[in-house]
Amino acid sequence: MSGESDLRTLLSGMRPLLRPGRYVFTTVDGGVPEGTAPVVTVAEEEGLTLVVTQEEADAAGLAYDYVAGWITLRVHSALDAVGLTAEVSRALAGAGLSCNVVAGFHHDHLFVPHEHAERAVEVLGELSRGAARGDD
Repeated sequence: MSGESDLRTLLSGMRPLLRPGRYVFTTVDGGVPEGTAPVVTVAEEEGLTLVVTQEEADAAGLAYDYVAGWITLRVHSALDAVGLTAEVSRALAGAGLSCNVVAGFHHDHLFVPHEHAERAVEVLGELSRGAARGDD
C-alpha cells in the first residue's frame, strides 16, 4: 500500500492528467455549504478552505479570486517521498506558472491558473520525459 519514493521513478511516471472544469479556492465559517462537493478541504484558524468547482461556488454565492485548472499526478507517491514537490514547483516556476499543491494519500494534485493549465501539463510532460531519459 505504500507509494513510490524514488525521485526519478516518480518524475518519469507522473502521467499528469488535466481534469475538466474550473476550480476555485474559497473560505467559509462553519461547514460545507449545501450544494457544494469540495475536492479539497483544509481547516484553518481563519475558517474552512474549500476547493470547489467554479459553478458550485457561483451557485452558493461563495467569493473567490483565483480560478484554477486541476492536474493530478497519476504516480502513487509515498507521503514521505523527497523532492517531487520541489522538482514540479521548480519546473513550473521556471515556466512562470504558479502552483498550489495538495497531497492526497495516493497522488499529488496541482492547482494552476486555469488559463495556463494546458501549458503546465506540457511543462510537466517535459520534466517527466527528461527524468525517463536520465537528464540531470
